[in-house]
Amino acid sequence: MLDVTRLTVLAAVARHGSVTAAARALHYAQPSVSHHLARLEAETGSRLLQRVGRGVRLTEAGRLLADRAEEILGRLAAAEAELAELAGLRAGRVRLAAFPSALGTFVPLAAAGFRSAHPAVDLRFTEAEPPAAVRLLRGGEVDVALLFAHPGESAPDLDGLRHETLLEEPSYLVVPADWAGDRLADHRDRPWIGGCERCRSRLIAACAADGFAPDIRFTTDDYVAVQALVAAGIGATTLPGLALAAHRDNRVRAVRLPGPGRRVSVAVLGEPPDPPATAALLAQLRAAALPSTRDLVEFGHA
Repeated sequence: MLDVTRLTVLAAVARHGSVTAAARALHYAQPSVSHHLARLEAETGSRLLQRVGRGVRLTEAGRLLADRAEEILGRLAAAEAELAELAGLRAGRVRLAAFPSALGTFVPLAAAGFRSAHPAVDLRFTEAEPPAAVRLLRGGEVDVALLFAHPGESAPDLDGLRHETLLEEPSYLVVPADWAGDRLADHRDRPWIGGCERCRSRLIAACAADGFAPDIRFTTDDYVAVQALVAAGIGATTLPGLALAAHRDNRVRAVRLPGPGRRVSVAVLGEPPDPPATAALLAQLRAAALPSTRDLVEFGHA
């Protein structure tokens, strides 16, 4: 039987990249961490770490066991949370990973509703783009993850996760207020501003469908900064509806683009029923997303 404490130590080394950093994160003495790792290697009969210069790296066996350890520890954390929540949501915690434009729109509404109904439950947020949010969910570091996927885009690996679509948000061409042209191709000769890697890929694909390759000269995933750059005449861009609902610079013009929009979904790990606090947060997210959808429809026709 593998020792949970030793699995925790191995997972921490994998997560933080060194024995010293793992010891600091776990509040252990470094010799104690080294001892647990040596005992784990003896128990498994496998070499888990390899010295590289003054540091260490995980062997193939070490990486495999560290990945499994993250899953095991996540399940244990979920069990602890479920036991706490048996008190009828008078204790416990629930943790959410969400991308920035969700945090800037419907998540605060969901959080306010949750805190009002369950003030004794510890509700926490972590900002994370979808691939990172899935990793946090699988590792047991969060209980709920908000994700998005563009049309035709391969979504993060959701195997073993339960997920549902909350809303579909339209995409917008965003240009300075004095630039004419409501199609991407109308701005083929202008500079462009790209967002995060996945959003930038979506921009390139959309422009390719309009028959040109955008000249992306600037890149930032801060939707406030993007709009400020557009307002200054630096370039054109595309933004999802939630980003514009979270912050709208009055100096830019936004034109709704045709076609399907970005799907926003919520995911949890494991089979139902969900722990009570998780189920309560899911209900609040569903309710808060509905007004956001209506706002986006109204915004799209503004």
